[in-house]
Amino acid sequence: MDCRVVVEAAVPVYDVETVDEAVRIAVSKTGEMLNPDLNYVEIDMGSRTSPTGEELPPAFIAADEALVALELRMDVFNVDRAEHARRVARKEIGQRLRNIPLKVLSVEEIDEEGETDASSSTDERE
Repeated sequence: MDCRVVVEAAVPVYDVETVDEAVRIAVSKTGEMLNPDLNYVEIDMGSRTSPTGEELPPAFIAADEALVALELRMDVFNVDRAEHARRVARKEIGQRLRNIPLKVLSVEEIDEEGETDASSSTDERE
């Protein structure tokens, strides 16, 4: 079984003034930590919402420091089940992103054509 795993990362960045600048630096910093070993991991801006459901920017800035929410997508091949894919992705990404909190957002089975099967999507907080 092949799966696409989406992991949320909270990446700290320093000496920033705007959300856009914080996101650019966080994506660059994360890409440097993942490359060249995990250059197949896709890095996107994360999404955040308030407890009332209001959409928030992907970065929180205070005192010229930011915490940026990023989503990392990784395809994991030849796993037994979704839990196995979750552990593989956390281990592979976590080894390269030391001291960065990670949370698995979803695990979706990939069919033979490379499309994901949304019915096997899971959401688990770690």
